[in-house]
Amino acid sequence: MLATRNLSLAHGKTEVIREVSLAFRPGEVTALIGPNGAGKSTLLQSLFGLHRPQAGTILLDHKPLANWRPADWQARIGYMPQDNGVHGSLTALETILLGSLEELSLRLSDPILRRAAESLDRFGLLDLSERRLETLSGGQRQLVYFAQAMMRSPKILLLDEPVSALDLRHQRVLLRHVRETTKTSDLVTIAVLHDLNLAAGYADRVVLMNEGRIIADGTPAEVLTPAHLARVYGVEVATYPTPDGFALHVRNALSGA
Repeated sequence: MLATRNLSLAHGKTEVIREVSLAFRPGEVTALIGPNGAGKSTLLQSLFGLHRPQAGTILLDHKPLANWRPADWQARIGYMPQDNGVHGSLTALETILLGSLEELSLRLSDPILRRAAESLDRFGLLDLSERRLETLSGGQRQLVYFAQAMMRSPKILLLDEPVSALDLRHQRVLLRHVRETTKTSDLVTIAVLHDLNLAAGYADRVVLMNEGRIIADGTPAEVLTPAHLARVYGVEVATYPTPDGFALHVRNALSGA
C-alpha cells in the first residue's frame, strides 16, 4: 500500500504540493494529469523518496517514509523519470541491466541476462541490444528505460511522461504492457500523462491536479468532464463514445483563459 497524508512540499519559498492525501491501490493504473506546473512530477519524485515533505507524510505498507532506509524504499519501486539523460557509453542491454544493480556481481548470471533479453524482445528491441543509447531514437530510449524499471520486479511503478517521445503505435504498445503488467502482477502504477485520451483509455483512475492541489479524483468518466477541464485547462471540451469507452475533443480555448 502506498499513500500520502496531507502532503505538502516546497521548492524554496514556492509551495509545489499542497495538502495532498491519496491512497494508491494494487492492480490499478492511476494517471496524474494537469497543466504544466501542477505538481505532478514533484509528487512522483516525492513518492520515490527524492524529496522530503515539509508537512504530512508518505506511507509504504503503513510505515512512514522517514522510518525507511532510502535504499530499501526505492528497491520496491520501478521509477522512470521524465528526463533520464543519455549515457552514451552504455548499450541498451547494459542500461537495462542497471535496473538489477543490486543483483549484479563480477559475473552476470544467466537468469539476469535472460530477463534482460526477454525485456528487450518484448518491446522489439532485441536487435538493438548492443547499440549505444546515443545512437537510438528518443522513442527507443524510452522503451529501454521502461524495460530497465521493470528489471527490479517492482511492487510499485512510477512513470513520468512515459510516452512523451513515442510514436502513436508505441504509445499504445507501452501503455498496454503497463496496464497488463499492473493487473497480472498486482502492481501499484502511477503515470504522469499529458494526453487526456490516453488517460481515458488506459487508466483505471485519474487524479487531476492544479497548483499543487487535487481538483478531482475518480474514474476517467468522473474526472475528464467538460466542467473540470474547463476549470483547470481553460478549454471547451466535448466527449464522444468509442468502442473502448469515450474520447475527448478540444473545441475552443475559453475567453480569458
